[in-house]
Parts: sequence; C-alpha cells; structure tokens
Amino acid sequence: MKYKFLILLFFGFAANAQRSNPAFSDSIPTVIDSSYREDQFYFGLSFNFITDQPDFLDQNGFSAGLSGGFIRDIPLNKDRNVGIGIGLGLAFDSFGQNLFIGEDQDGNSIFRNLNQDDIDYNSNRFNTFLIEAPIQFRWRTSTFTSYKFWRIYTGLKLGYIYHFRSAFKQEGNTVKQSDVAELERFRLGASFTFGYSTFNFQIYYGLNPFFKGVMVEGEDVNISTLRVGLMFYIL
Repeated sequence: MKYKFLILLFFGFAANAQRSNPAFSDSIPTVIDSSYREDQFYFGLSFNFITDQPDFLDQNGFSAGLSGGFIRDIPLNKDRNVGIGIGLGLAFDSFGQNLFIGEDQDGNSIFRNLNQDDIDYNSNRFNTFLIEAPIQFRWRTSTFTSYKFWRIYTGLKLGYIYHFRSAFKQEGNTVKQSDVAELERFRLGASFTFGYSTFNFQIYYGLNPFFKGVMVEGEDVNISTLRVGLMFYIL
C-alpha cells in the first residue's frame, strides 16, 4: 500500500507541475502543428470513357473503375495548407466496346471491328488491373483541429498494368485474351480532384494510348481513357 501511495503521489505532483509550467503548456500546440500532415487512405469510383476513338469504335455496356491506396503528405509552407502528395495504390478499369481482341494460331494478336460483319454477341470488353502511383500538388483549408475542409489536388498518376484481360462472349462461345504484345503496360495520366470533406469529384485523363502499332480498317487504334467520378479520403 505504501508503494502505491508513493506512486500516486509522484504522478499527481508531476501532473500538477506540468499544468503550472507555462513553458510546457505553450509547447503543446507547437508540437502538434509542426507534425500535422494530410496522410490519407483513398477510395475512388468512376465511370470510364474511351478517348481518341477511331470512327468504327463504339463504347457500349457499363464501363466503370475502382481505385484505392495510401497517399503520404509533404507540407510545403508554415501553415501546412499547401503540400505535395506521393502515394501508392491499385486500380481496376473495365471498358465495354466493339473492338475484338484475340490471337491467331501462331500467337499473333488479332484486332477486329465486331460491327463490320454484323456479328451477334452478348458482351465484349477489356479490363485492366494496375499498380498506380499518384503524385499531387495539394491545396486545402484544413488545420490540425479540423477534418472538414475544402481541397484541390492536381497532378499525375503513374501506372503499370500488371494484368490485362479481354473477354468476348456470344451464345456457345467465349474468347479470352490476356497476353497482348501491343499493350502499352506503362500508363501516364493527369488527375484533378476537388471537393469538401470526405466526398470529392475526380477527373483522370490518360495521356498515352492503351495499344501501340495497332490498325483496324486503316485507322490507328490510339485509344485512351477519361475517368469521371468520386474520390473518398479517409484520414
């Protein structure tokens, strides 16, 4: 009992000394403010649009995307409302359209316009699974005591397609293709996000095409993507 009493007495004295010491009190907000960052987990939902379409290509069905990851925040000014964000995450994108992707008996890729011969099919789409690294210039109205604020983030997203899958389905027949030599696996896009608190509007515009050296009906297939949707940030 004597030891318990001495321990309680010691901690009570220490707490009282901290409250009565102005130097210690003044140091608290400085420490918190100097370490404040907008490190965030993010989760995105988007509608996907194919850009730079050749005349024959039509987008059809539901095309959507999912993304998620973590961003490390690096403040650039004393108020810590301007900074740079560097992150790492995963993304999945799906595109419904009429560009058939297959291969011949020699393993060479085949690209074909499904509408050309009036081919009847149930669905045709390609999916991409990516590792992404967002790099952002960030402005926000947040403080270390408020988590509801306005934000504008703009920058680039570097990506790599680690898995690609094209699937053509018709009655009694399914063709799947994942090994496409013409696929441009490294991705580069411009991103822009703005909003308030958790809910934010996002735009991503792909800067390089999905395929290289592909021609169908005399037209270059230099398609890329535009993502439009919502981005959610969780501190």
